[in-house]
Amino acid sequence: MAERKPEWPEAGDLVIVTIEIVTDYGAYAKLDEYEKRGLLHVSEISSSWIRNIRDFVREGQKLVLKVLRVDLEKGHIDLSLRRVTKRERIEKVLSWKKERKADALLRGVAERLGLTINEVYQNAGTIIEQKFYLYEGFEKAAVEGPEALTVIGVPESLAKAFSQVAQERIHVKMVKVKGVLELHVVKPNGVKVIRDAFSKANTEKTKDAKITFYVIAAPKYNIEVQAENYKRAEDVMQKTADNVLANIAKAGGQGSFRREK
Repeated sequence: MAERKPEWPEAGDLVIVTIEIVTDYGAYAKLDEYEKRGLLHVSEISSSWIRNIRDFVREGQKLVLKVLRVDLEKGHIDLSLRRVTKRERIEKVLSWKKERKADALLRGVAERLGLTINEVYQNAGTIIEQKFYLYEGFEKAAVEGPEALTVIGVPESLAKAFSQVAQERIHVKMVKVKGVLELHVVKPNGVKVIRDAFSKANTEKTKDAKITFYVIAAPKYNIEVQAENYKRAEDVMQKTADNVLANIAKAGGQGSFRREK
């Protein structure tokens, strides 16, 4: 793992652990992200009465626990299961999985450039994490290309390697939204005016979104936008539709737009 985590967790942190030893008074757990060990006391396993501790925890099990106390002098870490909410557990597991994927991607970049993983992290990862989560940076590089990283200060050679590795290994799920433009241009060159209106509306840089136009049946035209999330897709679609309508109006035509359900 790249050297970006502190050596010890802090009270209140959520941690991923592997249960190593189960006793009558609790369980000893290895903190996977820190290479430390802590104690999950039986009183912190469940709010309900525990008849058999192994009904709740078992050796080899992975859990999300909350850090209660850290004693640096004694090297003790006290942990809790009962204080972790379902939402916290889900969010921590997702975050942990993304961190592991980010580490694997960092190794890919390091191998491609002949650097150590820590050199890559120090020269690029630290810059990315000032703006995004590291895995989010890889996702942006996969969709938008190296420019998504060079614009925030990542050296070009590293940004290109990040983008190449991300595009090879990450499948970014895109969402899709649709709308209908109805356009009227009562001129001999009306078809050309409409074609030019679409062309001009799509000249802005939208590397994080894919815009498609196609004819339904004149005068109706479909606009379809794919992006990482619905907010971005909706924003791009509305802005593009507004640009098309503005271009049509400048040419003396009329038009309207409606969001397709």
